Amino acid sequence: MTDSDPVVEATNPDPSQQLALGLAEQLAALQRGANWFYWIAGLSLVNSGIAVAGGAGGFIVGLGVTQIVDGIAGAVAQDLDGNGAMVVKGVAFVIDLLIAGVLVLFGWFANKGHSWAFLVGLILYGMDGLLFLLFQDWLAVGFHVFAGFGILSGYLALRKLRAFEVASGRPAFETDPA
Repeated sequence: MTDSDPVVEATNPDPSQQLALGLAEQLAALQRGANWFYWIAGLSLVNSGIAVAGGAGGFIVGLGVTQIVDGIAGAVAQDLDGNGAMVVKGVAFVIDLLIAGVLVLFGWFANKGHSWAFLVGLILYGMDGLLFLLFQDWLAVGFHVFAGFGILSGYLALRKLRAFEVASGRPAFETDPA
């Protein structure tokens, strides 16, 4: 085999290829962690849609705070006529949209490489998990821990990318200064 043999190159990548692979892996981990915010927001809205429609159940990945908003709206709506009940449920859904919008913003900023978005989002999601702890919904608590580790892994990947930038003096990925 020669040095230009593709088999040799595939098994012994040069240092620049190894670096590029490592950066790509960290960037993918950052994005997976940041995308948890989108999943949580989306599935929380699905849960809220189910609640507005009068259904029961939902996804464990959803937010406790939106479930509380929906529960209060459902209780208030029971004492009202058809139009009043729909208004109350509609207002609750708008509040749920605003909460989910905040999570979407955390996901967007985290994907852009803003560590504060990971940290603040993780803290707020942890506080949301405490609501499930209060109500002893252990499956939802467990999922909050699982998703929290996913978000944390994105933050840790971002830290590795930033350490590379400091050490090398060159950007690890393109970021938007916003």
